[in-house]
Amino acid sequence: MTLEEVLIQKPSERAQCAGKALEEVLVSAKDNDSLTVGVYECAKVMNLDPDSVSFCVLAMDEEFECDIALQIHFTLIQSFCFDNDISIVRVSDMQRLAEIAGAKAEQLEDAHCVLITNPAEGSWEDPALEKLHLFCEESRRLNDWVPEISLPER
Repeated sequence: MTLEEVLIQKPSERAQCAGKALEEVLVSAKDNDSLTVGVYECAKVMNLDPDSVSFCVLAMDEEFECDIALQIHFTLIQSFCFDNDISIVRVSDMQRLAEIAGAKAEQLEDAHCVLITNPAEGSWEDPALEKLHLFCEESRRLNDWVPEISLPER
C-alpha cells in the first residue's frame, strides 16, 4: 500500500486497516521472537539498542488515568520514540494486546508497552509493518502524533 492509497481512505477505514495490520505485525513479530513486553523491559531495550526498535505500542486502560507513574513513563517513551524516529500508536484494550502478544500472566500486569524490534541477524520485512508506518506518517501530517488504533475483536 502506498502513501497515496492510504491518503484516499476514509479515516474509519484507515483506522480499521491499521488495526488489522497491527495484529498481523504483532503475530509475525512474536513468531520471529521480536517482541518486548512491559514498560521496564521496553525501556531497557530502548536504552541499550534504540536502533533495533521498529515500532512501539502503548496500551491505555482504566489504570492509566489513576497511575501518575505510568503516565510519566508513557511521556518519556513517547519522547524517546519521537527523538529516534520510531513510529508509535496507542491501543485502548490492554487485555487484547496482551492476548495477541502472548504475554504470560506475570507480564499481563505490565503489558502497557510493547516494542517490535528487528531480530539480531538483521531486519525482517513485513508489508503490514509498512502499512503501520504509513498510517503513523499520515497521522502525524494531521497533527495526531500518537494515533489510537482499535485491535480487531476475536
